[in-house]
Amino acid sequence: MNGARLLPLLGLLLAISYPVAMVPAAVGIAWKGACVAMLALWAVNEARDPDGWLLAAVMALGSLGDMLIEISFTFGALAFMAGHAVAILLYLRDRRDALSSSQRALGLLIVPVTVLLAFRLPADRASAPGVAVYALFLGAMAAAAWTSRFPRYRVGLGAMLFVASDLLIFARMGPLAGSALPRLGIWPFYFAGQLLICTGVIGVLRARRASS
Repeated sequence: MNGARLLPLLGLLLAISYPVAMVPAAVGIAWKGACVAMLALWAVNEARDPDGWLLAAVMALGSLGDMLIEISFTFGALAFMAGHAVAILLYLRDRRDALSSSQRALGLLIVPVTVLLAFRLPADRASAPGVAVYALFLGAMAAAAWTSRFPRYRVGLGAMLFVASDLLIFARMGPLAGSALPRLGIWPFYFAGQLLICTGVIGVLRARRASS
């Protein structure tokens, strides 16, 4: 077996063990970043065309965001926003030719619903506009993923899990501040989303190479 194909499994094992790791803070930050970094390395190994390299950039920026957000919420959010922008470009390059009415409706609704929810959740209203700007990129990424040619129940679902994870972060800043739900859901939703996105896109890229 190609050793690179073990990278997503290693990332998954790191992601499962990360929440219970009893390590110094600096090691914990590196551990967290390594989870999606394994997906980024896998994407680099699979990259043969612009779509492959765009996916690698998305995963690399996700890994960077995972680490930066432990140091500065703002810098982490900026890294994720950059990742969403690259992901939007990737998905728009692979737009689906035909959409059903329900698929089109969901694609149109994702952005305003995500922005509205994100804006209303933080208790600190001064932070709400910045959260809404970030959510605009997040929602646009999910909408582009859902309406792309990539498989909806991997890439589309992965993007929706990413949205759910971030909305839980914003809820933890407001109505769920004292709840265990964000702590239980944020990381599993996020990593599962990234893993589904990565495997879904790579699966399509491999199929393209096989048929060419």
